[in-house]
Amino acid sequence: MNFDALPRAEFLDRLGGIFEHSPWVAEAVVDRRPFGSLDGLHRAMVAAVMAAEPAQQLALIEAHPELAGKLARSGGLTAASAGEQASLGLDRLDQAEVARFDQANARYRARFGFPFIIAVKAQRDRRVILGALETRAEHDRATEIATALAEVAKIARFRLEALAESGAAS
Repeated sequence: MNFDALPRAEFLDRLGGIFEHSPWVAEAVVDRRPFGSLDGLHRAMVAAVMAAEPAQQLALIEAHPELAGKLARSGGLTAASAGEQASLGLDRLDQAEVARFDQANARYRARFGFPFIIAVKAQRDRRVILGALETRAEHDRATEIATALAEVAKIARFRLEALAESGAAS
């Protein structure tokens, strides 16, 4: 799919959800076209996030759901988040795993005030994700904000790739 060739409204419609509940990222880059490639588009979107005010960056982080959290269990995730979590079976945890994720998520949120974010598609095992959740709760706030934003960028890349592939087939 050639994102550079899309009409402005279609660009915003298709790319508005690449960053979770944050259409402002697509809005920030739409008039910077052409990007020339998917890499160029991704770099521009990540640069827009990194140039945003800290409060807007934090709002982007806070827009993400907790992994295997209550929202996921109630069916309240975006289609992209639900698919990402399901890809590692986070939607099929046993009671002990749910309890461990809930405890780790609560500890992390209490420490930082925002949800733990990791690019699930880059992982191979939900135990690795749980271990990262528990380990990253020991970071200082600035390190964890930077780590969360880096993970958001990875998630956006996976979503862009999926969108480009689905658009190429249509």
